[in-house]
Amino acid sequence: MVIEGASRPADRERLHLSVAEDLENRILSGSLPIGDRLPSESAIARDFNVSTRSVREAMQILETKGLVRRKHGERAMIVRDDVAEFLGTLATTVRQLFSTNPDYLVQLMDVRRMIEVEVIGALVARENPITPEIDAAMNKLRETAQAGEFGKFTDCDAAFHRALVQSAGNDVMAVLYNNLYGLITDVIRVTSRVPVKSLDVACAEHERLYDLIKNRDEAAAKEAIAAHINNSSAYLQVAIAKAQNKETQE
Repeated sequence: MVIEGASRPADRERLHLSVAEDLENRILSGSLPIGDRLPSESAIARDFNVSTRSVREAMQILETKGLVRRKHGERAMIVRDDVAEFLGTLATTVRQLFSTNPDYLVQLMDVRRMIEVEVIGALVARENPITPEIDAAMNKLRETAQAGEFGKFTDCDAAFHRALVQSAGNDVMAVLYNNLYGLITDVIRVTSRVPVKSLDVACAEHERLYDLIKNRDEAAAKEAIAAHINNSSAYLQVAIAKAQNKETQE
């Protein structure tokens, strides 16, 4: 691979920054394909008319940004598609925060609301907003409600919201949501035990949201999902307060 049209930076102190910026632009634009290996450091140095030291410094910047991966004795590989691994690490960090401070769970609900409200906008912008995945999730929710299976219903509740996000067409948002999905499911299990609400009522709330999306009523659908998550957040705060009071009494 030859880096054609490489720029020739003049400022020696900024040579590595110019090389890193040029390569980053090419990676993000797709002209340097994901999965390919960059030329050797000496070849890049010739293309840019810089020292190999400047190239190594540029590679370090790109590696820090998650755009390349380097192994000793091998040419750097373009790994911009390694988003899932990065977000998996992020989710682990978030889970560690929750273990030290339960109040972060309430903030998770804020993040969830922001994501899902935007998802509604993306779905209703389509001519056919209900995907087969959303349909299947809604059918499963109905079945568990009719069977009175409380435990399974909470899992189906989480799966329905996941189907909405996955159907929105934003891969990065879907990966992020998937990495937080276990936490979101746990929160739904906790919050579902606070209010006195029958499965029929809970299912009806999802039926209404489903119909609003299907009818492409954006304003009402966004309002419905925001209210739904806000209620869950309020229930979560009650559950956290009860748990903290119990710990204090013990």
